[in-house]
Amino acid sequence: MTYFLRTAGLLFFAALVTPAGAQGRYVEPPPVVVSPDLSAPWVMQLRNSQREISSQRPPHVVVDVRTAAASQQMRRQYEQPQVQGRRPKDYSHLRIDPRFLPQEVQYNGRHAVGTIVVDSKQKFLYLVTAPGQARRYGVGVGKEGFGWTGSHKITNKREWPDWRPPADMIQREMAQGRILPVHMAGGPQNPLGARALYLGTTLYRIHGTNAPWTIGQNVSSGCIRMRNEDVIDLYERVGVGTNVVVI
Repeated sequence: MTYFLRTAGLLFFAALVTPAGAQGRYVEPPPVVVSPDLSAPWVMQLRNSQREISSQRPPHVVVDVRTAAASQQMRRQYEQPQVQGRRPKDYSHLRIDPRFLPQEVQYNGRHAVGTIVVDSKQKFLYLVTAPGQARRYGVGVGKEGFGWTGSHKITNKREWPDWRPPADMIQREMAQGRILPVHMAGGPQNPLGARALYLGTTLYRIHGTNAPWTIGQNVSSGCIRMRNEDVIDLYERVGVGTNVVVI
């Protein structure tokens, strides 16, 4: 009897205390509130870390940050040459004197609109665009003993031209220990570059280059050398029959 009464008492006591005890043991605890003075530095640090992670990019990925206005020129610069099926090298990281970059200038020469004028001494090529105005490009010209002056018309235009060095050039280079190919297909490694404008019946051309750092120098065997992006721009502005004056 005593055991029965004691057990009943324990059950009655448990019935009284269990709800309160369960409420404190099993309900979700209140959220932890941290002072903004303590939390702000950690939140800012987390945001900065996320920004650094998002800005990381795989190696060898070139990110174009140029303006939309320059996108067309960039597309032309990196167009696919048909002969080799690969893009020309990007030389945009190489330094060039800003005065040799294309720009619109005043032109006081006597030549008619549409004429190409090459100033061999100053290393500039002018395309006369309007009376008193011209588009100016930097060029490389003939080295000592290979310069020339005169007037010819553009008789042919070619994209990614093949290169067939003249026999005298091959012999001249061989005497200096350099072996030139008899023929080299057009492409990014070709010395004629992306475009060629042929002058009269001569062997001279206005053409691109695989060595853009030589612009502004006396370096060629008589041809007028331009950066690839510049000769592409000129190529699209002039046609066969354009008069070219070298002074």
